[in-house]
Amino acid sequence: MKFPEYVKYYNEKINDAISIIYDKKLKEVKNSFLQEYYQELKNYFLAGGKRIRPLLCIASFNAFSNEKDERIIFPSVGVEFLHNASLIHDDIIDKDNFRRGNPAFHYRFQNYHQNYSLNKMNNIDFGNSIGIIGGDSAFFLGLDAYLYNDFKWDLNLNAINYYQQAFIEIANGVLIETDMVNRKILAIEDYIEMISLKTGALLEKSILIGANYAKVQDKYKTMLSTYGINLGIIFQIIDDILGTFGDEKITGKPTDGDIREGKKTCLLIEAYNKLENNDVDRLNQLIERQEITDSEVKEIKAMFLKADVTNSSKMLAKKYYEEARDSLEKLESVINDSDLEFFNDLLNFVVNRKF
Repeated sequence: MKFPEYVKYYNEKINDAISIIYDKKLKEVKNSFLQEYYQELKNYFLAGGKRIRPLLCIASFNAFSNEKDERIIFPSVGVEFLHNASLIHDDIIDKDNFRRGNPAFHYRFQNYHQNYSLNKMNNIDFGNSIGIIGGDSAFFLGLDAYLYNDFKWDLNLNAINYYQQAFIEIANGVLIETDMVNRKILAIEDYIEMISLKTGALLEKSILIGANYAKVQDKYKTMLSTYGINLGIIFQIIDDILGTFGDEKITGKPTDGDIREGKKTCLLIEAYNKLENNDVDRLNQLIERQEITDSEVKEIKAMFLKADVTNSSKMLAKKYYEEARDSLEKLESVINDSDLEFFNDLLNFVVNRKF
């Protein structure tokens, strides 16, 4: 089954499972602000998203099962809660007010503050404070997917362990990324380490959680891990390209954010490695400024084009694409054809995506 067919079949069911968790929480709380808060979290979750992580969890379960068992849908959404928890916090760190073309979670509460004319705390501090708690709430609500399903407790405990590992690795990736902003000398290997943790870890753990519920042998989990981590690396490389040279109307994100934040994307690192010394000095001078003007953003993009960083970054992605394909080929004889098609099609979607 191709990736779009998987999306069509499962995404509504995934959204229903997300709604069940939020509706349960909404019934538990009586305070009017808490009801608004959890309703806004629910709205944020259901506003969009490709649901790649729960789909990977479902596909890895189906790949090793004799027949579809829709019990896997409910535990699959745990990773979507963790993913959105990290996005909520990322948008605060990155000062991004929009996500998927919609207001970021913290920005929704900045607007809430303005609508209610609150004066004790300014709107930015209020929105950021609620956003920090929102990410925390999303992380803990994700545990419901493993605490209240129809699988045996030992499998749920294993899933929670993967969930915890993913959370720690994502946080480590974000910490490395934050430190990288202040470093002038970086190799592409530093970048790969960071995105393997920040992006690759959750894709890998999504797959392993599904494999856990299917009781997959460890020797096959190793190959699934290789596929998941490499898929995450490719995803982030393409994300970096789209973050600077994508179509804002398609991606829903501005194409100057990464540059203004001084993020050490693969584009920036490739530019440092390929430009002449005088251009590197000028690039450093611009990137290190607290405020980067529109004209300076254009100048930096021109340097990226001069260094041909888009093509070299795509070649880097191709390297990890081949590694991911190789791991799938090793699994061909043991997984179901329909789900093998999904894994291959998703890999091609990620490397060629425009949003």
